[in-house]
Amino acid sequence: MGKGIEYIKLVTFENFEKNFLNEIVHEVEQTFQHQVNIIEGRIDMGEFYDPTRRQYNGNEILKFVELNYADSSFKTLGLLRVDMFIPILTFIFGQAFLNGYTGIASLYRLKNEYYGMPPQEKLLRERFIKEVIHELGHTFGLKHCYIPTCVMRSSTYVEDIDQKSHQLCQQCKAGLK
Repeated sequence: MGKGIEYIKLVTFENFEKNFLNEIVHEVEQTFQHQVNIIEGRIDMGEFYDPTRRQYNGNEILKFVELNYADSSFKTLGLLRVDMFIPILTFIFGQAFLNGYTGIASLYRLKNEYYGMPPQEKLLRERFIKEVIHELGHTFGLKHCYIPTCVMRSSTYVEDIDQKSHQLCQQCKAGLK
């Protein structure tokens, strides 16, 4: 899977618990059959903040990660904790360059607390793992899938993420080869 790619790099731009990252690494390695390396990144989030929206511009963050951390020998995904948008959408959980080398994913809107519910750490981890795999899937050329349980199904709301699994369907797995 992923011909020519040596490994997948996860860049943490904010503090993530070690066990949490280990779970992500395990699931990503299982899904894409590539080694995963984690590095700490540096970013001035103020550059990407839009005060009128009180959110961070996902397009600009994605470009920053591409310019500063990506390389053609690996896939790179930036891990964040901020509320992101792109001009045509109110918010995004993440995004990636289709068939490219770079993506981003954020925990911000995946937390139950955002929706006025009590925190659920296990559910938050599951949601984030799905989002990370989904965005990396795009970097490997996978488009949105119509199969309800496939991790590549589009997710407009957090409930959509909850309804799908963290795995690729058979059709999407075949698309990786």
